[in-house]
This record gives sequence, C-alpha cells and structure tokens, in this order.
Amino acid sequence: MTSFADFANVCREIENISSSLEMTERVAEFFKLVDTEELHIAIYFIMGDVFPDWSDYDLGVGTGLFYTSLSKASGFSVDEIKKIVRDKGDIGKTTVEVIDKRSGSQITFDMFNKLKSKLTLNDVYTTFKKIAAINGKGSHENKLKMLQYLFSKTTPEEAQYLARLVLEQLRIGVGEGIVRNAISKSFNVPSELIERGYMLTNDLGVVALAAKKGGIDEVKELSIQIDRPIKLMLAQVAPNILKAIKDMDNAAIEWKFDGARLQIHKNFDDVTIFSRKLENITNSLPDVVSYVKAQVTTDTVILDAETFAIDEDGKPKPFQEILKRLRRKYDIEMTTRDIPITVKIFDVMYCNGKSLVDLPLTERRKVLHNIITDSSSLSVSDQIVTDNVEKVEQIYFEAIDDGHEGIMIKNPSSPYTPGKRGNNWFKKKPIMETLDLVVIGGEWGYGRRTNFIGSFTLACHDEKSGEYLPIARVGTGLTDENLSELTELFSSLILLENGRNLEFKPEVVFEVAFEEIQKSKNYASGYSLRFPRLVNLRTDKSADEIETLDRIKDLYNSQRK
Repeated sequence: MTSFADFANVCREIENISSSLEMTERVAEFFKLVDTEELHIAIYFIMGDVFPDWSDYDLGVGTGLFYTSLSKASGFSVDEIKKIVRDKGDIGKTTVEVIDKRSGSQITFDMFNKLKSKLTLNDVYTTFKKIAAINGKGSHENKLKMLQYLFSKTTPEEAQYLARLVLEQLRIGVGEGIVRNAISKSFNVPSELIERGYMLTNDLGVVALAAKKGGIDEVKELSIQIDRPIKLMLAQVAPNILKAIKDMDNAAIEWKFDGARLQIHKNFDDVTIFSRKLENITNSLPDVVSYVKAQVTTDTVILDAETFAIDEDGKPKPFQEILKRLRRKYDIEMTTRDIPITVKIFDVMYCNGKSLVDLPLTERRKVLHNIITDSSSLSVSDQIVTDNVEKVEQIYFEAIDDGHEGIMIKNPSSPYTPGKRGNNWFKKKPIMETLDLVVIGGEWGYGRRTNFIGSFTLACHDEKSGEYLPIARVGTGLTDENLSELTELFSSLILLENGRNLEFKPEVVFEVAFEEIQKSKNYASGYSLRFPRLVNLRTDKSADEIETLDRIKDLYNSQRK
C-alpha cells in the first residue's frame, strides 16, 4: 500500500517546482509507484479533490469543524489556532506548527507514534468516505472524532497536506492538464486518448486505472456509463450573428432559454437528474422524473436539457424561480405545484448502450425525435437550420420577445464534446455578456454594516497555473437583506481572517455585469472590471466553469476592436 507520507513528500516537492514540465514528470513518477488499488485515490488527491465530480459523496467539513478537530488533536485552543492562521496565512503551515507542538498530555497520540502506525492513501480515503456518510443527530460529533483520529496519526509534514485536503484547498498547482499528461507518461498512452477517456467517463481515476491495466487498448474501450454524469458541452459568446455563422455552411438555431441546465439519465424505470454542477437533484424534480418516464420511449438514454419556470400564461419566470425548485429539499410537492416548470430537450449523448457523442448534431437530433413524445411539459426544443442572417435575427428577436435570453447558434455537423468550449456552439444575448466569476475573498463592512461582509473579491481562472486570479471587487448596490444572506452563505467558507479582510474557499460563483474590461496593475489577473455589479448568484455553476484568463483577454481585445 502507498503511505500518505509518500503523498505528502510528493506534494512538498511539487510546491517547489515552477516548471509545468518538471511538475508533470514528478507526478508521473509518483503514479508509477502507487499501488493499482490506490491509483484512483492518488489521482483525486493530487488535484486537491477528495471525490470525483460525479460522486454523491461530500465531505462536508467547514472551517469551524476543522478548527475544532485540530484543537482536540493538538491541545491548542480554537482561538490560538485562528491566530496562527492569521499570522501564517496558510492552513497547512498552521497545522504543521500545532501538530509539531502537540501537547505531551495526548497519551493516545504518542502511543500511535511509538507504534509507528502509518496512514496509507486508502486509510485516509476510507475515513473520508465514512465522514461523508455521516448525517443526522450527532453527525457533528462523529465527524469530529473521525477527523481527530486522522490528525492523531499524522506527522507534522503529513498533517499539512491532510489539512489542505480536508478543506479541498491543496494548492500545489496540479490541475487536470498536468494529471492527464502524467498519466500518459506513466503508462505510455497518448495524451489525446487520455483526454478522450476523461471526456467520456468524467473520472481521471478510471482513465488512469485503464491505462495502467490495459494500456492503449483498454483506454480506447472506455465509454459513457449510465448514471455517471459527464461534463456538459459549453458555448462561446457570439460577438455578432454574422461572425458566428460565417464558418458554417448552415447554422442550427435554437432558443436560449432563461433556465437551468439538466443532464437526465434514464435506465429503464430509474430516472436520475443531474444539475449543471453534476449534483444529483432528482428528489427536487419529481415532476420531471414522471415526464421522462411517460414520454421518453427508449430503455437507456442520457439527455441534455434546459428547464425553466413558467407562469399561468406559459411565459418564463425569472431565473431565480427555477433555482428555488433545484434547491428545495422539503415541501417538494407544494413547490412543484406553486412553481410549474417546462423541460426542453436539445441533445442526446447516449442511447441504448451506445455513445452518440461522435455523431454530428443533425444525427443526434434525429435520435431525439425518435425517442421523445412531445408535450407542453417536456419536448424537443425547436431548431431551424439556415444560412440566412435575416432569418437568424428574426428567431433571435422572437426568443427575446417571448421572455428568453436569446439564441444558440450551432454547427450542424459538430460532435458533442463534453466539457469543451469550442467553435461549434455559440450563444447570442442582447446585452453585453455577463461574466461568471468565483468569490475568493471579501471584507467586513463599515458602520451599521459592521456585521455584514460588505464587499467581495472576484477571480477568473488561469488554466496554465491553475490559480484563481482576482479581477474585481463588488459590493455596491447590495441591500442589507442581500448582505445578510450572503454573509450567512460565506460564513462557513472562510479560510483566513485578517482584520477586516477575508479569504474564502473558492466555491460560490457570481454572475457579474460590467461596463468594460480594463487593463490593471492592481489585480493579479492584469485586468479589472469597470462598474461591476452582481446580477445573480449562480448556484447552478461550479468554480471550474468560471471565466478563464484567456477569455478575459479575448473580450478585452474584442472591445478595443
């Protein structure tokens, strides 16, 4: 078995490497040494994840619970730990210090050290799964005991990286790209095959295991699996309609609905629904489950869809209304009655045991029409294929007049590329495109807003370094009610607190409107937003879906033109 100490040593080495090529080489060496049974765990951990994206497991450990567990394992008080965090500016380094100075009165912990009992990767992962499975009465105390147990068995070096994993803030600069290339190097499988395997399985652990066991042939056999969500295909912003369709012989035009993305899996009589963030939200949408069972005629299928709330006249309600449905855990029947929804199916990725992602859009649409019986509640979205710009503009204004966001412009011959934002799908909306940015920090307010978080620091994602780079701060225009709700939301995500300044776990996504993008030396991204304002809290999006630095650069350059 692979010791957790080996993992911690690799992390320490990688933190001191600046070259992505060197980093890839070191990760590849580590993967070669990891036992086959633990390879998938090593893949998740090295990227700072505890479980894969599609997993129903959620560790559910906030900073409060973490500080308490560290306190009990070290003999330091929670207040002492918080002070060290403020001084060190890093939860990992704080953990090293308090574990290193662990109270001698912790007899049980000293016994562990004398026995030289070592944690393995599997020990840590198994304990994480047990923590994630704990719920109900006494869950806080039981999770606390499990965390205390883990920290009691670590050396200070191990504790540093264990702490970061618990809060899913490893921050050693290893992202999907480095892991993909490292798997390729470790097991002599071309990186493009590793990438394709990842697109189809949404799990680099599964891909690595296939590469190690069967090499190229086994990786080629990887495919979509029912009930395991894949990443959704993404669209780029179209600066104008003419530019979007100029490279297509014909363009497939669909309405862009003001709703929430759904990925629907039907496995005979079982229906599972995943959100855009690949969270299982089936229980919140019993009406959609019944629609799918009644109207989708094939045995097994994976569908891409959009759902939106409607009023008594059949017109779309604001986006926030559909979010109420997706968030609801109680009184679901009442909410289903009060907020009726419509589902529009626009793509299919899998049907009756076969992956369809390599088929052109036109062929996938034929499959849709063959397996779905349309109704007012669930139907295949309308689509018109044309090269006529005036016709496209007409459809665009019809969508706007009906209360939706605009249109989608798609290449009819394009395959379905999970998780990719290429030149095959474009979206056109009437206002300057808003940006989806992750909140990484904040600041306590002044005066009567002293007890509220008064402003929030927003970041884009640098795909090369894997870092979140600040680009704006938003706070104006928020009511006391808004700030109260946001303060409650972010209270469990605080990683560091230094005076009035806060650092958050990068998890919450804001949709932000702005006047223009400017060059700036004040932010690490090199850019800033003029007059940013909060439009929406995007609970349907995760931090890995936010704007990239490259896209910010493209938007800035297109502005200047």
